[in-house]
Amino acid sequence: MTNSAQIKTAAIVGVGPGLGRALALRFARGGLSVGLLARGQDAVAAVHAEVEATGARAGSYACDTTDEASVRGAFAKLSADLGAPDVLVYNAGAFEVASVLDITPADLERTWKTNCLGGLIASQAVLPAMLREGRGTILFSGATASLRGGARFAHLAVGKFGLRALAQSMARELGPRGVHVAHVLIDAVIDTPRIRARFADGDPSKYAAPAALAESYWHLYTQDPSAWTHELDLRPSVEKF
Repeated sequence: MTNSAQIKTAAIVGVGPGLGRALALRFARGGLSVGLLARGQDAVAAVHAEVEATGARAGSYACDTTDEASVRGAFAKLSADLGAPDVLVYNAGAFEVASVLDITPADLERTWKTNCLGGLIASQAVLPAMLREGRGTILFSGATASLRGGARFAHLAVGKFGLRALAQSMARELGPRGVHVAHVLIDAVIDTPRIRARFADGDPSKYAAPAALAESYWHLYTQDPSAWTHELDLRPSVEKF
């Protein structure tokens, strides 16, 4: 069953209790149906219920971003249930801290697949319909590591550098065809229950509020084509850069 022509669909890849949840709720409040994609479904269940509580339609789909068949299968189900996505947010990420002396090729390939390759596969799943309509939005979640590879952060930096390059290439190719591609560089620790528990004495003003971040993604989605933003960097006012 597909949605009516009046209701658009947002696909959020990488849904958890932090930014993924905030994105799902913001797009739901904006009147879109929301497809929730994540490898683990435990955290998605609560978000699914919250989205439906807003009055929006929701669908939950198991999606392993390191597995092409899993990604394509999840998007096929999502499109059948809710309609082809008008907006894709690729918010999946793999974060590990390790010395370059200890990283195995298999380790790096696995995290790169989540941080970068999955973004390409998800984009390929939604682009045919977007290009037929001559409109659509693809938003990628980046990080400080998209610009700077820190010591022991090669796992994250290699993939996030690649995702940023992918976003640039896609924007230059697809913008003239009506698809807005933007890269959101989040230069911050995102305020989540896990972060609060881990840093019980931390200063909340130093964390980025998920709802505030999600509002910026919504702004990108609603921008007029005459003034599209390609890259937006977001950080708390106290963050040094």
